[in-house]
Amino acid sequence: MKDFPFLSVLTLLPLVGALVVAFIPRTKAELAKMVALGWSVLVLVLSVFMWVAWTVKGGERFQFRESYTWIPAWGANFTFAADGIALVMLMLIAILFPVVILASWNDVDQSTRSAPAYFALLLSFEFTMIGVFAAADIFLFYVFFEIMLIPMYFIIGSFGSGQKQYAAVKFFLYSLVGGLFMLASVVGLWVLGGKTFDFTELVKATASIDQNTARWLFLGFFVAFAIKAPFFPFHTWLPDSGGAAPAGAAALLVGVMDKVGTFGILRYCLSLFPEASRWFAPTAMALAVIGIIYAALLAVGQNDLKRLVSYTSIAHFGFIGIGIFAFTTQAGTGAVLYMVNHGLATGLLFIVVGMFVARRGSSLVSDFGGVGKLMPVLAGVLFFAGLASLALPGTAPFVSEFLVLIGTFSTNKGYAVVATLGIVLAAAYVLWMIQRTTQGTLNPALTEVPAMSKDITLREKVVVAPLIALLLVLGFYPKPVTDVINPAVEATMLDVGVKDPVPTVEAGGKVGG
Repeated sequence: MKDFPFLSVLTLLPLVGALVVAFIPRTKAELAKMVALGWSVLVLVLSVFMWVAWTVKGGERFQFRESYTWIPAWGANFTFAADGIALVMLMLIAILFPVVILASWNDVDQSTRSAPAYFALLLSFEFTMIGVFAAADIFLFYVFFEIMLIPMYFIIGSFGSGQKQYAAVKFFLYSLVGGLFMLASVVGLWVLGGKTFDFTELVKATASIDQNTARWLFLGFFVAFAIKAPFFPFHTWLPDSGGAAPAGAAALLVGVMDKVGTFGILRYCLSLFPEASRWFAPTAMALAVIGIIYAALLAVGQNDLKRLVSYTSIAHFGFIGIGIFAFTTQAGTGAVLYMVNHGLATGLLFIVVGMFVARRGSSLVSDFGGVGKLMPVLAGVLFFAGLASLALPGTAPFVSEFLVLIGTFSTNKGYAVVATLGIVLAAAYVLWMIQRTTQGTLNPALTEVPAMSKDITLREKVVVAPLIALLLVLGFYPKPVTDVINPAVEATMLDVGVKDPVPTVEAGGKVGG
């Protein structure tokens, strides 16, 4: 099974599916949906086989390596390989896409838009997402990094709502500008790193690059990834895009695509530029902590449900940021686990919010009120999604947030203490959102909307059930995921040249840090 070309097949499968769905006539919308769902399930099944074939103990850092000649003159190849960080992200992608496709079943108005086109764009987006995490050639990574913008641009601009065209253009331009910074660094790496794009070779070659030059190259990558994540102050495109995109697409935007930024920092910034990473760490952690508090305060004041969830994601990415730059194995593992758990929790929250918005015809919090009296089950699911998002103990995000804060406290007590304020604010904006939408006096206007009297459907139960189950299982037993993540994080810390702090024993037997 190890010899099977998992990564290349996984990458190409959604692309083939997108082409098949795109050629289905517009009049056969149901067929297009069924084919798209079946294709995404096929990707999930293959991903499960890949997970089973992964060697946890004693395995190489990068597994399932494949390499095919692409542009010999440039030293560029179709090289695929996955470490534990990439593997868990590929599994997250494989899980979320079937869920989102099923959740988006009735999102397209056939009178004005083509359902086959929408679902073909979703599969195209899955193709680019798998490619960016599976690539082990930096030029190939850059290509996927850029082309991922195209399907999401059309999804937001053509199938979104509100100021969808403004949001789509803003999303595209922000990411494109960041990509240009990274392109400059990619070219610089190629020139100074022996005219190769292979990641493993560049890790060795960058050790001889001049310190100041390495710092500039690092910043080129970091700006691109910080925009994609998004980290403060590069975040302003996300609330617009998340608010305008269809709910399912927004779940993918904040659940999967944003992780490309944090993944890129872990894989490329830290491993290729260890000295520059250590040099920039205080600034990065300061920006991350500011982002936690700033985004949480803005989330409290939002009246639009989708924009509110988008701001919560910016705050969560601040926790991931301090976990990355704390330079401890515990915090790093927590950051990667946070990437997975955030994708599940925020993906669920966006999807459930989309169910509310579809029924009400509005995303404004003020247009709801007392919904729990009409739809008690769906209101309960929103309550659970909100609690998971604020990292309630017993849910998966709690484990990752706890690891990040404990790992950060051992090296950067001040940042960890300030970051904990974000937990208090998270409780405020999540519980206030739930109180204003589902609790209290019933808004009389809701009784005049027939869809508001329809509680969760069978299809919607199938959509939310796997995400709820995973959030609970990983909340109590994250070991299968952390066992995969740990070796990759340890290898990354080794690349950076840092070691976990060792507790010291003071006179009298008192243990200190």
